[in-house]
Amino acid sequence: MSSIALVTAIAAAGQDDDLSPLLAACTAHGLRAEIRAWDDPSVAWARYDAVLLRSPWDYTERLDEFLAWCERVDASSRLLNPWPVLRWNTDKHYLADLAARGVPVVPTVFVEPDMDAMPALQEFLLAYPQAEEFVVKPAVSAGSRDTLRYARVQEFAAANHIARLLDEGRSAMLQPYLASVDRDGETALIHFNGVFSHAIRKGAMLQREDALNLRAIERINPREAGDDERTVALHALTAMTARLDLEEPLPYARVDLIRDAEGHPQLLELELCEPSLFFDHAPGSADRFAQVLVELLAVDASD
Repeated sequence: MSSIALVTAIAAAGQDDDLSPLLAACTAHGLRAEIRAWDDPSVAWARYDAVLLRSPWDYTERLDEFLAWCERVDASSRLLNPWPVLRWNTDKHYLADLAARGVPVVPTVFVEPDMDAMPALQEFLLAYPQAEEFVVKPAVSAGSRDTLRYARVQEFAAANHIARLLDEGRSAMLQPYLASVDRDGETALIHFNGVFSHAIRKGAMLQREDALNLRAIERINPREAGDDERTVALHALTAMTARLDLEEPLPYARVDLIRDAEGHPQLLELELCEPSLFFDHAPGSADRFAQVLVELLAVDASD
């Protein structure tokens, strides 16, 4: 019986809704699955045939430590997704790579720690005069941490936000706020082994407020992905595969899209590290993923 570690974090214990259905599905498909925290020093990772990242959700605050752990585990077991993918995907500069390969990405400008916040912001606002609102976020982030939505008249508040990130040695991202998200939300398309499995709708997270904490309660519902959304998702995954010179599709990937003013899908994020997969919103999806894992480990065993 093949063994697999389902990886969470000590700080995220009990917060991952995907773990219970995935654990049950793995067991039903003949995998010996165990839930382990990446930051538990007592775990011997080499004894597992595969180590599957699921909810190491504190990695953004401990990125160097986390990536060093990923590299060690990838050398002693089969890390899913693999180490080179994680190294690339944990920093949202990857959006520039995908845009350069023709993927329709939400317009994104990066502000680096050696730049001045206010001139960079003013240049961004000049480049996107149609953007009545915009978003400031760190290039390394998860959820909506340190992510705020501003109106153009909040230039000084936004520049202070950017400056705080830069002072901490973090790169900042500036993006026009696409108003369609307030009406339509985001579409997250989940793929297993390169094949589309299911989609969900995520409601708008950033509300129109001047308060410091703009995070809303996440609202999730099943959604039927449009043909155009599935096409863009496939484009993003194909471009990623070419960029990283991968020989086979990834066991799991989530593609988050929102529509622009003309209704065209735009890539917001390509989630390859620790995305929620929303098994509870798609009956049979945990079993589909477990079957992918079984087949993957069977191939490894036959090599």
